[in-house]
Amino acid sequence: MSDLDWMPEGVDTTVPSVARTYDYLLGGAHNLAVDRAMGDEMLKVLPGARDLVRLNRSFLRRAVTHLAERGVRQFLDIGSGIPTAGNVHEIAQEVAPDCRVVYVDKDPVAIAHSRLLLADDANATAVQADLREPADVLSRPEVTDLLDFDEPVALLLLLVVHFVRPEEEPGRLLARYRDRLAPGSFVVISHATADDRAETMRRAADTVRESRSKDNLVYRTHAEVVELFDGYELVEPGVVGHALWRPGGAGDIADQAEDNNQVWAGVGRKPDPAAGRGSGGDR
Repeated sequence: MSDLDWMPEGVDTTVPSVARTYDYLLGGAHNLAVDRAMGDEMLKVLPGARDLVRLNRSFLRRAVTHLAERGVRQFLDIGSGIPTAGNVHEIAQEVAPDCRVVYVDKDPVAIAHSRLLLADDANATAVQADLREPADVLSRPEVTDLLDFDEPVALLLLLVVHFVRPEEEPGRLLARYRDRLAPGSFVVISHATADDRAETMRRAADTVRESRSKDNLVYRTHAEVVELFDGYELVEPGVVGHALWRPGGAGDIADQAEDNNQVWAGVGRKPDPAAGRGSGGDR
């Protein structure tokens, strides 16, 4: 590109970024040739990749709307990516203008653009930090000044936990976030899987690994994704294909049936032990 004024200083423009490649697949403008090359390679092995990221955004919209309509006013979006249409604060504040949102991503481009977008919104901010460092994330002043962890918070983890390697113990990692959340809080997770089209998905993961990206995809089975909700009560319909979590219409469903189940997704509610078994279900 001839104009990189939007690129923060110090970013290695020779290495592709998952966040910028995601932006490219969504039709965004904040990506580089290396990101587009990785995206194009992904499309060669997984032609439905654009549909997959679109379906993920649709699931995000439905989940955030569902929670905001049920009284959640605080959202912590980790792995938020580069801002695009239908961001969490826009969705939540459409339901309730007093909703507060903190975006967290390790990609400096994603955070730089989030901060520009949020410059005039006192109820939203963005922090550059890594999901793998919960103590750092949860102690940042930008987080603690805006979110009250004595009240319910919705923790959003969309298409990010599949970058956590098995040796990094994703279950224990997510438990550290869960333990910080008040009863009545929620977690929202979407996670790529190779339960179907295993060879295709293996080649897709190889594409990311061979691109010199610092991130590697780790697929998990349906049972393994369900385990990530340990300590939460699953909201109906449980962990399902991301297109099948309370779809609102034909636009939430892909034409290619396999794409509807290529990402497992769900919402869990942290129960209140003092109140006995939480109601869970359709809350």
